[in-house]
Amino acid sequence: MQDSEPHYHGHRQRLRERFRRAGGSGLDDYELLELLLYSAIPRRDVKPLAKLLIEKFDGYAGVLSATRGDLSRISGLGEVAIDALQAVREAAIRLVREESRARPVLSGWQQLLDYCRADMARAKTEHFRLIFLDRRNRVIDDEIQQSGTVDHAPVYPREVARRCLELSATAVILVHNHPSGDPSPSRADIDITREIVKALAAVGVAVHDHIVIGRRGHASFKSLGLL
Repeated sequence: MQDSEPHYHGHRQRLRERFRRAGGSGLDDYELLELLLYSAIPRRDVKPLAKLLIEKFDGYAGVLSATRGDLSRISGLGEVAIDALQAVREAAIRLVREESRARPVLSGWQQLLDYCRADMARAKTEHFRLIFLDRRNRVIDDEIQQSGTVDHAPVYPREVARRCLELSATAVILVHNHPSGDPSPSRADIDITREIVKALAAVGVAVHDHIVIGRRGHASFKSLGLL
């Protein structure tokens, strides 16, 4: 006689049906995470694991932003499941990046902020990103110029100017994150921004803004009157 179907099979089916009817808005964060884990962990009840991940990483966004190393320390979460979680994060980042590039930056500012926050807000170390713009204020490219420690990423104005010239950029937006979560610009942030503005002015490149990203929001040098 065959064993009865595991109890979680019925739960999975009911959860899938709710998702199909109402979409993601009809599910709690841990339930949406369950859906992501189903294909990677087909033979186990993943509800306890999903709830553990939500608690451990302070929410759904925290789970998707967690590093592979942090995820690998969670009991019951194998490499296939970690691949699935990180693939979803990368897909989300690419989606908002493409949306941010679909129009001139000045008319798609929120999409640009969404992209930067998705990619940088929960990083554990500081990264300094450059977003290069053409004469029509469309994004040519964006790249991480420097990565550093929990509170510092060294930036060299001469290298920023050199990269702008290589890409024929006429303007640039500076972006960096504060792993502390507080996006308030520091004295060092203000000083390096002034140095970069001076270096780029010498080669005819404008600095449209410097955005500081944190888990608790963002700060704009232009809006704060610092640029």
